[in-house]
Amino acid sequence: MNVHLVGSIGLDSVEEIFSTVGRTLGKHLKRIPDGEVGPRRLWVSFQYPLLRSSPYLRPDPSGEVRPTNKFPKLCLAEGVDPAEVTFGELGYAREAKGSYLDFCAARERGEIPKGVRFQVCLPTPMGVIYAFCTARDVLAIDVSYEKAMVREVARICAAIPQRDLCIQWDFCHEMILLDGQPQDQFPTARTSMEDIMQRMRRISAAVPPDVELGVHLCYGDFAAKHFNEPRDMGPMVAVANAMARAVQRPIDYVHMPVPLARNDEAYFAPLAQLQFPGELYLGVVHAADGVAGTKKRMATASRFAPKFGIACECGIARARKAELVKKVLEIHAAAAAD
Repeated sequence: MNVHLVGSIGLDSVEEIFSTVGRTLGKHLKRIPDGEVGPRRLWVSFQYPLLRSSPYLRPDPSGEVRPTNKFPKLCLAEGVDPAEVTFGELGYAREAKGSYLDFCAARERGEIPKGVRFQVCLPTPMGVIYAFCTARDVLAIDVSYEKAMVREVARICAAIPQRDLCIQWDFCHEMILLDGQPQDQFPTARTSMEDIMQRMRRISAAVPPDVELGVHLCYGDFAAKHFNEPRDMGPMVAVANAMARAVQRPIDYVHMPVPLARNDEAYFAPLAQLQFPGELYLGVVHAADGVAGTKKRMATASRFAPKFGIACECGIARARKAELVKKVLEIHAAAAAD
């Protein structure tokens, strides 16, 4: 059975991640991320200093802050015309190019099997701008940031051989909004299914056909908790089906989370309506109940989705101890081995 790693892995270095993951899961992997070490460990928080340093933005004079981490929300600087706003390098391409060298070295040492791709995980532009910018300016800022992210994808694809590369979109804030549960985390400007699918069509068109493309449907992981727990897989199935229709190139896989407590048929039943042609990965792995709990969730899921790979429900960077990270990787290996 295939295993998917969503992105973040709470070990200290890229070299350690490739060595540990390759040794533990190598034969089950089709792709391997660099673990999002250093400033990327808190996902889009990596981008806040870049936004804060922009001459086109300033902290909102109202004093509004992001609820989770209390970062001041940003708005257009005084006198700035939205048409002026531009962003240069976002930093993701430079991180990817450095990690790819480590990937190649690990492959040469035999730690990563040949044929495994290097997975670069990127937040959607909406995942960044809707997190840190005020509702009244979010659309104006988002337009420019999306253009910068498309350029970032182009830099990554130019620097890394396409046969070795996978780009993954982390589809978080959109998923929370489209799930339909009450939320006060993100602005709601232009967040219909149609609007969001148009965004996904545009940014996915930037990924060349020889590069794999995947999507991680995410409900958040701040403080190791979802913003909202999915009630069932219905909204995720609807999103995956809509993406398969909207994006004008193949999406090679989609990942969907599964909460720890959900091994019931009601949660998984919507998978019977999935019309997504790529690979499906289900986030059935949890450290709290190990291999036994993972297999229970797998058994229930298999009644509605006969073929899928396994994963955690989100990244595994929140674990403070390397021993816990390694335990989670070993749970993946044991559950995938049967």
